[in-house]
Amino acid sequence: INEEIFMTRLEIEAFIEVVQAGSISAAAKSLYISQPALSRRIQVLESELGYQLIERKKGQRSLVLTQKGMAFISIADQWLRVWKDAQEINHLDKNHILSISSVGSISTYILPAVFHRFSQSNPDVRICFHNYHSLEAYQYVNTGTNEIAFISDDMYHKSVETIPAFKEPMVLIANESHPYGSTVHPSELNPENEIRLPWYPEFDIWHDFWFKPFSPYKMFLDQMTLLEDFLLWKDTWAIVPVSVAHSLSKLSYVKRYDMVEAPPDRISYYLRRRTEPSKDQIIAEFLNAFDAKLKKIPSLISYL
Repeated sequence: INEEIFMTRLEIEAFIEVVQAGSISAAAKSLYISQPALSRRIQVLESELGYQLIERKKGQRSLVLTQKGMAFISIADQWLRVWKDAQEINHLDKNHILSISSVGSISTYILPAVFHRFSQSNPDVRICFHNYHSLEAYQYVNTGTNEIAFISDDMYHKSVETIPAFKEPMVLIANESHPYGSTVHPSELNPENEIRLPWYPEFDIWHDFWFKPFSPYKMFLDQMTLLEDFLLWKDTWAIVPVSVAHSLSKLSYVKRYDMVEAPPDRISYYLRRRTEPSKDQIIAEFLNAFDAKLKKIPSLISYL
């Protein structure tokens, strides 16, 4: 059984290397193995999966993935990540590890400063971090893959505690080209210039009321890191939590506005397993660092 698992890891690593390198020959050089040996690994993986990953045509030089091969890339990445996380268990006796996950807005605009502060006071603790959506976070906290997770969409889970972390108003940020006053009403906003982001169910209800379901938008984003780039576009705007606006309004081309008839405040939560007291002290210290960051953001209310 161990031999089969080892070979599967090599096969998946071979596939990822081929995708990144762009060809079998380049990947073989990176892995220091022969092309025939690398081709065999890919073929064994395809045999185990039951479908073809790479198209093979006579005279074809560049790498072409099948549709299933394209879909398998993200699965292969996740498999290798889980494998690496599993290997960390070997070091548990020697190192403290705090495994954390978060939704994108918190990880992008709040957590970097928290990680820095926490690491300064806890230099022996290793942080293992992943970005997960709320539903994924519940699953990973339940299985023990994450000890703590920050989410925006709360739900019930019998084995996971959902604890309010902070509340914040939603505000408008816009490219500097907009001539708005100090406050803005939703009726003043052109939805065709919106950078639309998924927030929480109450926000979606509010948005549908003012802009109608399926209203046009300039861009729909699921990655917070791209927001500041699209705000460079003339006339673009987005409705965001104040923690996001606090950072983005420091950019010279972004302006922040309070809203009349604003969306409901966003409440963010953190998750913990109900039966996992082993890292109470480390988690408490991390939450203290988190609270210190939250208290620096005006209009945000911390529950920590």
